[in-house]
Amino acid sequence: MRTSPRDTFRPGARSLGTWVKLAGPESVEIMAFAGFDFVVLDLEHAPLDLSATFASVSLADALGLTPLVRVPDHAPSTIQKVLDMGAHGLVVPRVQDGGQAAAVARAFSFPPAGTRGAGSTSRAGRWGTLPPDEYVADGRDRALLVVQVESAAAVAAADEIAAVPEVGGILLGSADLALDLGVGPGDAAVSAAVSAVRETARAHGRLFGLAHGADPEAVRTGLDAGNDFALVANDTTFLATAARAAVTAVRASEKRHA
Repeated sequence: MRTSPRDTFRPGARSLGTWVKLAGPESVEIMAFAGFDFVVLDLEHAPLDLSATFASVSLADALGLTPLVRVPDHAPSTIQKVLDMGAHGLVVPRVQDGGQAAAVARAFSFPPAGTRGAGSTSRAGRWGTLPPDEYVADGRDRALLVVQVESAAAVAAADEIAAVPEVGGILLGSADLALDLGVGPGDAAVSAAVSAVRETARAHGRLFGLAHGADPEAVRTGLDAGNDFALVANDTTFLATAARAAVTAVRASEKRHA
């Protein structure tokens, strides 16, 4: 049986992950070698297609790196395909209220809790070699559903969102929340929302996490405050930052020795 995401994501685990936005397998391999606990393959804000995502999920799984996928929408057909490619779980954006959370949970879950169809001949069912009851148990008991709270309306509805039984975790999108509120990311209103939603998640026994840049102090502060997991930057920003730093250093060296 594949490693359960429950091994990576558990209360107080302080798990570290990053977004993957590039289609090649190199990013996933690099993040595994770097020591991350998980990756989130980003179908919402990156030009990844399902074939590239499938390859990256398979590679992450083989490397012991927990692969989650952020789907681009709430469509049950997308959710079904991503789960049957063997993703350990989903990150679902723009969940606004308990009704949307419940609808996503139904698409995520096998009957009787939901409407997910049986696809045991997929990779999630080891191409038909995993007994159907184990395939269903794997999806029912091990897959992780993380929903994103990204607006003032969603923050206000956090209690009903977290109350949906199939929701395993909440990822608060502080950048989108700040846009929705019309304030900067560091504004006190955003910080207050983070604290409030974290407490709501804890009250319902749900995991809570934030996405950060690469500032280690910001990540540590969030984990010390009780966040269970953190997303640290992403593959493209790591590359862009290193490239810019290298060019800047070389140009500075040239000027010093001119």
